[in-house]
Amino acid sequence: MPHVSNDPAWWPFIYQTQIVNCFLVVSVTAVVYDWTLTFGQEFELVWMRRWSLMTFLYICVRYLGILYSVVNILWELPLSITDQTWVPVVVNAMLGVIMMVRIHAMYQQSRKILIFLVVVLLVSIIATAVMLGMANIGVSGVENVLFGIHQCRIHINTKNIRLDEATLIPATVWEILALFLAAWIVIKHFRELRQSSTGSTAGDCFTVLTQSHLLYFAAFAAVSFVSIAPLFINTQYSSFLEAAVWYGIYPLTQMVQMFVLGPRLILSVREYHAKLVTDSDEGTGTTTIAFQEGGQVLTGGDV
Repeated sequence: MPHVSNDPAWWPFIYQTQIVNCFLVVSVTAVVYDWTLTFGQEFELVWMRRWSLMTFLYICVRYLGILYSVVNILWELPLSITDQTWVPVVVNAMLGVIMMVRIHAMYQQSRKILIFLVVVLLVSIIATAVMLGMANIGVSGVENVLFGIHQCRIHINTKNIRLDEATLIPATVWEILALFLAAWIVIKHFRELRQSSTGSTAGDCFTVLTQSHLLYFAAFAAVSFVSIAPLFINTQYSSFLEAAVWYGIYPLTQMVQMFVLGPRLILSVREYHAKLVTDSDEGTGTTTIAFQEGGQVLTGGDV
């Protein structure tokens, strides 16, 4: 049953919700705008290529992101609160697989690295799922009608608030490890290139991988900080405006990280590969990007 009230004490809550909604609108606009901006590349580099695991993951992340963004605006759609909280977990798991494939390729498809990455990623995903499942116990939604304005207010069990805020910790550990492994092999590789005077294709490819990885990690770090910070620092807000901005930044950075920079992890490499093929003297006959001279190679369609 909806809670109806015209008590003026609700006005700060109404203003705060409206400010957060503005951030949501901005985030949805960013996701849809990026999709329209890159659709030409997507059609050429994804839809027109042979299907692979990366193609499937790209399409899932991209279009689940658009759907998720719209649902965040249209609360009246028949989707439960817990369904919405699980979407970021699923998407971050898929992005973890994308990152794992990239790092595996950078390490010349080392089997030891692959096993290590698979184990760490699985532990991170399982830990996040268990923590989120426990945090969602007792979660409910109540429809508020405040001065004629319909709002959905989420009630979380106070015992589970800390657990809900900590659900990003396993994913944060994974992302830090992935960044460290990528940085290590990039530094090692560029040292080898400096000592060698042969070829720069692999070096250019590592540059593309590094640039997209750093942008993605920076966005994820912002999401993690906003989510995890209340566990370690006192977040007493001096005004409802400060609280609204803090809570509004979270969905904005989260959607940019998952649904803008996430798909670009794949597009950036495929765009580089397409450019390499175009500039090659043999044209379409060149179908691989060598990550290290004399080592394993990875086709552009695989990433």
